[in-house]
Amino acid sequence: MSDTPLWRPDPARAEQSRMAEFRRWLAQERGVEVADYQALWEWSTSDLEAFWGALVDFLGVRFHAGYDRVLGSTEMPGAEWFPGATLNYAEHALSTGADDDVAVIFEREDGLSSTLTYGELRSQVAGVRAALVDLGVRRGDRVVALAPNMPRTLVAFLAAASLGATWSSCSPDFGVRAIADRFTQIEPVVLFAVDGYVYNGRAFDVRPTIAALQREIPTLRATVLIDYLSPETTAPDTVPWSSFIRSEAEPAFDPVPFDHPLWVLYSSGTTGLPKGIVQGQGGIVVEHLKMLALHSDFGPGDRFFWFTTTGWMMWNYLISALLVGATVVMYDGSPGHPDLGTLWRLAARHGVTYFGTSAPYIQSCLKQHLDPARDNDLSALRALGSTGAPLSPEGFEWIAESLGAHVQICSVSGGTDLCTAFVGSAPDVPVWLGELSCRTLGAAVESWSPDGKPLVDEVGELVITKPMPSMPLYLWGDQTGERMRESYFEPYPGVWRHGDWIRITPRGSAVIYGRSDSTLNRGGVRMGTSEFYRVVEAFDEVADSLVIDTSSDREGELVCYLVLADGVTLDAVEPRLRSALRSALSPRHVPDRFVVIKEVPRTLNGKKCEVPVKKILSGVPPERAVSRDALANPDALTAFLPS
Repeated sequence: MSDTPLWRPDPARAEQSRMAEFRRWLAQERGVEVADYQALWEWSTSDLEAFWGALVDFLGVRFHAGYDRVLGSTEMPGAEWFPGATLNYAEHALSTGADDDVAVIFEREDGLSSTLTYGELRSQVAGVRAALVDLGVRRGDRVVALAPNMPRTLVAFLAAASLGATWSSCSPDFGVRAIADRFTQIEPVVLFAVDGYVYNGRAFDVRPTIAALQREIPTLRATVLIDYLSPETTAPDTVPWSSFIRSEAEPAFDPVPFDHPLWVLYSSGTTGLPKGIVQGQGGIVVEHLKMLALHSDFGPGDRFFWFTTTGWMMWNYLISALLVGATVVMYDGSPGHPDLGTLWRLAARHGVTYFGTSAPYIQSCLKQHLDPARDNDLSALRALGSTGAPLSPEGFEWIAESLGAHVQICSVSGGTDLCTAFVGSAPDVPVWLGELSCRTLGAAVESWSPDGKPLVDEVGELVITKPMPSMPLYLWGDQTGERMRESYFEPYPGVWRHGDWIRITPRGSAVIYGRSDSTLNRGGVRMGTSEFYRVVEAFDEVADSLVIDTSSDREGELVCYLVLADGVTLDAVEPRLRSALRSALSPRHVPDRFVVIKEVPRTLNGKKCEVPVKKILSGVPPERAVSRDALANPDALTAFLPS
């Protein structure tokens, strides 16, 4: 553990942050004196009612009806937040910016671009809301979208939320079965869909998928066709966006209870139907306000970019920048077309202040020896966010060297299940090499031993011991709550088990080691897969990798599957890989076999399929181990099937 921070907060800027302002406000208005961030976090997790009650007052949450108390029940699952309160997410999102302030900047990989001011966004949302009302859409109805990260998707979502309808979305590159598995569960009444999309230099027609969904979803009253590839696009039994949206409509927002369903997100669905994760309007408002206003220090003038699709929770997080009056920067297309520099050029063109991406993207930039700050004017950039997988220490170093020591490295960890990060960064907390700076406010995150004992500076199960507002209200169709309890509250009843390995350092920072259900357990020594990938994927010769430990089924079998760079042979790289793993990890963690494959199977959200592959190798039939429709590249499974 290094004692020298990779990044330190500038004292003057830290004092001007919303986090510092919140601490001063607490002292003046609540009589709560906290010396530093760690003390603030400890207070926020020891007195939940005082913290969240203070937060909604400080950040000006717009309640239409007041609440009886902050927490009606603290049970997990089943915590009851702000009972009696009513509010509306869309009202918060659309009430922050002046009419002429830029709300959205959009670019597509082929050069299509547009901007929306807050005034224009309000007008378009009002027009779509009026059209939904004409269709008879009411509070609680479901509205879904098969659409990319683009302004009209945002408009449709905010219109639905303004009515109290419940939203859900899929990226248009999902297969028919994967989309149907998600949308048919929730019985939507309206489908917004693009005619096609562009990716990696090619255009794809989505209309056959639309027709298939219309057949599979009998509850649909209307399908709204968004002309994304061509203004002349038509499709049977659809209404063009241009004739659907109403003109001269006035913005309106229906107050809904704090725990009213805002949207349905989905688990990866690698085995069985994806879980429909239902999150509430109020829970998302207060959680995202906390994260974006305090932890990210966003406000008017900030430009927030995160590379995402509408099938990943980071889209829902990205658009919440509107809650604090910032500008949302959207990009649709491949991050590598025509080259890996495309996102950095986007950031330079639009003066992005916070650049969000994934750890694999950072690793790819590192391997290609990109120097973004040399090649682009990134002077506006003050922070870089990374999630989706643990960011390696080498990734931390590359960011610091390539972007400059003034750029805060915000490696964060959370999940779709809460639609937030519960371990991350803060404007007044240093960044240490390879570490997530802090546990976020109100998130009682701990590392636990198998028998439920808290650990310090030891790797254990990541648990959350107290409720958070954005935890799922319920899982769709889970009438008894049994699936919710099985998913999150075993083996620790009443405590959220997230499924990651984590180590909490004595200074309050954290290290994530990968999924706890895909641990490498060799000779009694447990190790997260992220540590293994850090060593293997540091080699330029290795494009991707997957490590599987089947020791519990076949003693001593640790297999490393490699996707090699062009022109590289296994004979050339294997001896050095073995040596590096023996030195960096242990002799026990040197694989019994290295196997070359064409590609690593990944979920639709880009996660490596460690557990499904492990099941297949252990003899589970492939159709029981994983749903092919949940995979971005299902043919990649062939390499693991019995010959």
